[in-house]
Amino acid sequence: QVQLVESGGGLVLPGGSLRLSCAASGSIFNIDHMAWYRQAPGKQREYVAAISPAGTTNYADSVKGRFAISTDNAKNTVWLQMNSLKPEDTAVYYCKILMYDPKNIPYDYWGQGTQVTVSS
Repeated sequence: QVQLVESGGGLVLPGGSLRLSCAASGSIFNIDHMAWYRQAPGKQREYVAAISPAGTTNYADSVKGRFAISTDNAKNTVWLQMNSLKPEDTAVYYCKILMYDPKNIPYDYWGQGTQVTVSS
């Protein structure tokens, strides 16, 4: 089993910044990538950003230039630096890890989520 624990959410003014963190623990092996998703009230969960162990990053168009994902492979931790926040960034943010076992079977695990609210 793998556990993901997110932290860093909160209430912030429009234009402000927050930094989310996600620490993975347990039976971790052959990580393909770690990622952040978010889900706003009444909407489907959507992709935000992802990073591979080699440091390759990918972002949703809605956050490019404002958010930055980073990782510490030794600590199995990923961060999401969120700048220039907008009210439409308000959502529960979830961390996800994707791993492959020796038989190339994928396993993904999700954190419990952390609330980010952007409001004046």
